[in-house]
Amino acid sequence: MAYSEFDPSQFLAIAPEIGLVLWALVILAVDMFSARRIARRTLGILAAAGMAAVLILSLLIAVPPAGVMPQIGSDPRSVLGGMIRHDLFAFVFRIIFILAGILTCLVSIDFRPARAGGEYYALLILATMAMGLMAASNDLIMLYLATEASSFALYLLAGFMRDTPRSAEAGIKYFVFGAVTSSIMLYGLALIFGLSGGQTHYGAVAQVLAGADTRMLAVLAMLLVIAGFAFKTSAVPFHFWTPDVYEGAPTPFVGFLSTASKAAGFAILMRFLVYVFEPPFSQASVVWVQLMQPLAILTMFLGNLLAITQSNIKRMLAYSSIAQAGYMLIGVTAFGFAYSRQSPEAAADAVAAVIFYAATYMLTNIAAFAVVSIVSQRVGSEQISAFNGLGRRAPYTALGMTAAMLSLLGAPPLVGFVGKLFLFRAAISDDLLLLVAIGVVNVLISVFYYLGIVRAMYVERSPDDEQPIRIPAATAWVVLVSSAAILFITVASMQFWSVALDAAKALLN
Repeated sequence: MAYSEFDPSQFLAIAPEIGLVLWALVILAVDMFSARRIARRTLGILAAAGMAAVLILSLLIAVPPAGVMPQIGSDPRSVLGGMIRHDLFAFVFRIIFILAGILTCLVSIDFRPARAGGEYYALLILATMAMGLMAASNDLIMLYLATEASSFALYLLAGFMRDTPRSAEAGIKYFVFGAVTSSIMLYGLALIFGLSGGQTHYGAVAQVLAGADTRMLAVLAMLLVIAGFAFKTSAVPFHFWTPDVYEGAPTPFVGFLSTASKAAGFAILMRFLVYVFEPPFSQASVVWVQLMQPLAILTMFLGNLLAITQSNIKRMLAYSSIAQAGYMLIGVTAFGFAYSRQSPEAAADAVAAVIFYAATYMLTNIAAFAVVSIVSQRVGSEQISAFNGLGRRAPYTALGMTAAMLSLLGAPPLVGFVGKLFLFRAAISDDLLLLVAIGVVNVLISVFYYLGIVRAMYVERSPDDEQPIRIPAATAWVVLVSSAAILFITVASMQFWSVALDAAKALLN
């Protein structure tokens, strides 16, 4: 066995994760050892401030170079024994996760049913840390460990409201479904480990599988691993947990779960498929390239059609989240087709479209769940009818919710429209015209339930129309910042697209 010389500078590749772990320990220590039990609001502010500090330090000292990188087999960005790949693709996803964590901490401050203490914020920070390792994983072992570390934190957060039966149910259901899909994924990883002769590094596994006559077993292993990824992204047919977990879990946490966890799932999906089953050299790659298209279609239709029938807004947003995963799968489909015909420019465009969409979806959905968390507490209901008259009771909050709904719908000129435009353009460049047409049809279907929320806020009347709703400062800031970001990214979309494209090139070279 050959050993490489230890270089302490390689720890810069996981500097954000190191900072997050340390800050989680600080939060727990402050909560446990303060002379007087520190206010829960202060813990939330400390958690958000610490994550913001980690983000700033990471931007200062841990940004990998952009542009074209060496080939996988000789990549100097493969660090820490090859388990981590320090590239811009992973770093951009880390930024998405940390921003989602910061916003979730701020929204959680005023969500009284959760009674969020140090353990809540520590779990949230640790989940963010594990997602960063997921995006940077370059090894089968690191992939599984990071995925499970993230999942355990999310299971606990889903069932965090111990006095609420629905939250306990959400935690148990999420754990059971997660344990089953994790076992399926682990079996697939074990098959890959065996087929590759005991290799775990992505590049080494890909070289063995490309030359081995093990087509059927490789395809089976790949399908088993994709099942685990589909669970993380809420893709059909592994979506069953989503509405029940979203309904029962703490509302601020659901915003984090629906965005950061989904983005992490797409990050590991794209890196794993192209590194381990690289088209067109891997025989199994033909299967996954063809599989993504029907998966996208089923996920879009199921999410949008079932969202129309919902009266509970959290369940409606759960099915909306499934549909949004379907849109992102359009980008993954275009990525697979472009890579298989060896068109690096088109493949980079498709990956960049998924990255751009994941980032903008994070902002819009967290803004939506921030409003839901306040309205559900003030009105005492999570039904869509609870939003009746919100435009008169809390006009600025209703305006933020409107921006979020229209962006999720993809209405021009908001950033959701720009994100869908990038996804559809990537698919059109690969001649996936039928898939784009189906995507447009699903956007039209989603008009019914997204605009239904807007209609409730501005058209429907409420018995309490004359009673204003007081919006806590932290939540108001989250809605304001998210709404402003939706507008800002719309105007500066090409600058953000350039960053996403550099990240995509770092993945593909």
